[in-house]
Amino acid sequence: MGIFQALLGNANSSDVEKVKKEWGSLFAQDEEIGAAYKLVRDYIILTNKRLIVIDVQGITGTKIEIKSIPYSQVVAFSVTTAGILDLNAELHIWVASGPFPIQKKFSKDVNIYEVQGILADAIASAKNS
Repeated sequence: MGIFQALLGNANSSDVEKVKKEWGSLFAQDEEIGAAYKLVRDYIILTNKRLIVIDVQGITGTKIEIKSIPYSQVVAFSVTTAGILDLNAELHIWVASGPFPIQKKFSKDVNIYEVQGILADAIASAKNS
């Protein structure tokens, strides 16, 4: 990830093996990572069962919030693609239990359409089960 993108807090694709090593205790035995994206210290992980948003808080990073969202609870999402002067794309995810969407910015290096496709497939599969 470029230093400029890191300073802006934009997500880049992350190595799935690194994510498994760092956050492996979060996953169920039969849970598989479909894709993972890293911000400066935060992660967005899409598994075959749920969406995981890891928010590292504070200057020292000792406080960590981990949101586990079953795909069946995602009621909507939107993608705003990068414009001419904008270096990133934004993903908004509305969850049934929350009034405000989860908002994440992705760097131009991430194919936001791929992220959208993975999320759409996971939500459709959860709704059909």
